Amino acid sequence: MGSSRAKNTWGVIRIFSKRFYCGFSERIVNVPVDARIVKTGFDPEISRFNFKLKDLVRANQIAKARQLFDEMPYRNTSSVNMMVSGYVKSRNLFRARELFDSMFSRNEVSWTIMIGGYSQNNQPKEAFNLYTEMCRSGVKPDHITFATLLSGFDDTTTLKEVLQIHSHIIRFGFSASLIVFNSLVDSYCKTCCLDIASQLFSEMPTKDSVSFNVMITGYTKYGFREVALKLFMQMRNMDFQPSGFTFAAMLGMSVGSEDVIFGQQIHGLAIKTSYVWDIFVANALLDFYSKHDYIDLAKNLFDEMPELDGVSYNIIITGYAWNGQYEKSFDLFKRLQGTSFDRKNFPFATMLSVAAIELNLSMGRQTHAQAVVTTAVSEVQVGNALVDMYAKCEKFEDANRIFANLAYRNSVPWTAIISIYVQKGFHEEALKMFKEMNRENVHGDQATFASTLKASANLASVSLGKQLHSSVIRLGLLSSVFSGSVLVDMYANCGSMKDAIEVFKEMPDRNIVCWNALISAYAQNGDAEATFSSFADMIESGLYPDSVSFLSVLTACSHRGLVEKALWYFNSMTQVYKLDPRRKHYATMIDVLCRSGRFNEAENLISEMPFELDEVMWSSVLNSCRIHKNQDLAKKAADQLFKMDALRDAAAYVNMSNIYAEAGKWENAAKVKKAMRERGVKKVTAYSWVEIDHRVHVFTANDRTHPQTEQIRRKINSLVELMDKEGYKPDTSCTLQNVDEEMKIESLKYHSERLAIAFALINTPEGSPIIIMKNLRACVDCHAAIKVVSKIVGREITVRDSSRFHHFRDGSCSCGDYW
Repeated sequence: MGSSRAKNTWGVIRIFSKRFYCGFSERIVNVPVDARIVKTGFDPEISRFNFKLKDLVRANQIAKARQLFDEMPYRNTSSVNMMVSGYVKSRNLFRARELFDSMFSRNEVSWTIMIGGYSQNNQPKEAFNLYTEMCRSGVKPDHITFATLLSGFDDTTTLKEVLQIHSHIIRFGFSASLIVFNSLVDSYCKTCCLDIASQLFSEMPTKDSVSFNVMITGYTKYGFREVALKLFMQMRNMDFQPSGFTFAAMLGMSVGSEDVIFGQQIHGLAIKTSYVWDIFVANALLDFYSKHDYIDLAKNLFDEMPELDGVSYNIIITGYAWNGQYEKSFDLFKRLQGTSFDRKNFPFATMLSVAAIELNLSMGRQTHAQAVVTTAVSEVQVGNALVDMYAKCEKFEDANRIFANLAYRNSVPWTAIISIYVQKGFHEEALKMFKEMNRENVHGDQATFASTLKASANLASVSLGKQLHSSVIRLGLLSSVFSGSVLVDMYANCGSMKDAIEVFKEMPDRNIVCWNALISAYAQNGDAEATFSSFADMIESGLYPDSVSFLSVLTACSHRGLVEKALWYFNSMTQVYKLDPRRKHYATMIDVLCRSGRFNEAENLISEMPFELDEVMWSSVLNSCRIHKNQDLAKKAADQLFKMDALRDAAAYVNMSNIYAEAGKWENAAKVKKAMRERGVKKVTAYSWVEIDHRVHVFTANDRTHPQTEQIRRKINSLVELMDKEGYKPDTSCTLQNVDEEMKIESLKYHSERLAIAFALINTPEGSPIIIMKNLRACVDCHAAIKVVSKIVGREITVRDSSRFHHFRDGSCSCGDYW
């Protein structure tokens, strides 16, 4: 019987013997099939079908491949793997998963293909969950599995997940696999763990150019320019040849800095190594030049490139858009539509961004429709841009609906929603979104923290600001000049100059943005001398002031009434530094001159100004007229403001009404108020708030809603008695109502900032500083009263109103009674 079985086996082998034709030599070679093929159930018919199936999948003819697959009389695991791979390749994950789930037998290739599908389509959580399921099923992952899984990790991936995979790599014995460790280092970089990534990189027994590229990209992403540059030099010294990815990373680093020369040196090296015409590198060069405002050089390079792809068009179109040359951007977009490039990859995100910038909702909706038709709407960047566009066009319902339906939400759409809320003044909503983002384990980037810190600054929540500061440190973003500048701004806006200065001093690198943040901080807080000194220190450090620098020093002059100083800075801006004053510079100068009563000089400046006066400027003139009792010019300014269709701020009406009321012209004051009502303009309610034990307490004038109302009023009354002894006399000119003197004095006692201060005095330790925020300008009487209170209680009281900070200490104010 054994002999018979052997004869049958050799018979099968003879039948399976192949005749392979060598095309060049035309020799026929007989190759016997190994006996193991028989043992494993080799079927030549299935093999032939699999070869055909493989060819169809490679040609991306998925429909024909599925038809062939369905017609196959027999299939093996390889057959199904190929079909799943075809669906993955065509991004049809639903069909791929459906077929994968129906498999009777799965090997490590099956699992790896499906994991790769999720990784390639920005679904790292699904990829991780599938990997977990693979381990539970008893299938052992190989090095390709780990590399595939890790390649899909992004900033939504948690450190815990990366650590778990790291432990599995060690457990299954792939620690020596270079491809796996490169992917692992990359994953740690993506999860903001540069310290672990750097340690792993330094401990790698062998490295290749990919290893260096991963670390250089990681350092570049988080702003560690110097470290990335040192690593690049180390790579060159070790004779590792830079690849297209290396050049792209280094050019990306140049994009994030002001060092154009460095980028041009990289360009020269790319020419020397013949990488300049590699389309990946050429596109990176396009990106570099366009983002440094060398759009003409970028266009020249674009025209000379021997090969263009959709990315090339996207970069140049985006470059023109960023430079405000929207017409050229549109022309190139039309030219792109005439190419054969995949329409799904057209720069819809850029077009949506342009619509957002111009607040062109119609254009945005049209672009949205095109994105839907081409299925590009499912792309991450397009989805993010849609959220941004609808939010900026104040279609919050549409923005939130699209945001909620995004299949993949990284930090970009979260940041878009948060930043728009901040821009529109919805600071509490912005903070709620930030907290929800953290609950979903999405890591914020520099832009996220910048917007959230602005929200905390506007709410004067220094405790939240400090929590965010801790997060910035934990995520390794503190050394970034961008993050440092935002922190300086946040602390300054919360009235904590000590912390702002400390952050500035700890910054390892300081560019113009950092210095501007410090100069602006001093200006906001009324320290003109420190503002001018910092401005001079910046110039001494080798940096030239820009328009933002000059706006801060002019603001400092405005806050202190330093007219001659303001004129000197304004003239040096144009004559020494050749900078064209912008609208805000003129507005500040008009404010400086008018508030000092130098109306003739202000009118001369207005006549020379290349802009029409806007609402801000006329409001400044009107406010100065109120101070200096200039009714004629006040009426002219008011008339200009009342003619503005978009005027919705009640300040102009209130100021004009107050001017008439102060002059005793109650009939005219009543007419202004009537006009205000007819136009539907409502006076903004004044309110003040203070943060105690991480809770914000808000007060309005004569507020009785707070649980501690009785205690607050008793505190105010006790303070009034002490204030009388210090010689304080209420200034009833601030109460412009046609009522008796006693009622005016009583109403002044319970202004919102006084209620907030009394509450803070009750609920904070003696001697501790108090910070109060107010949404409108403080009145003259409250200013005088708080000076006296600061002396009585022996505390520093900081009040930030709508125009500036007032630091009250020992009976005096930092503004010198000029604001």
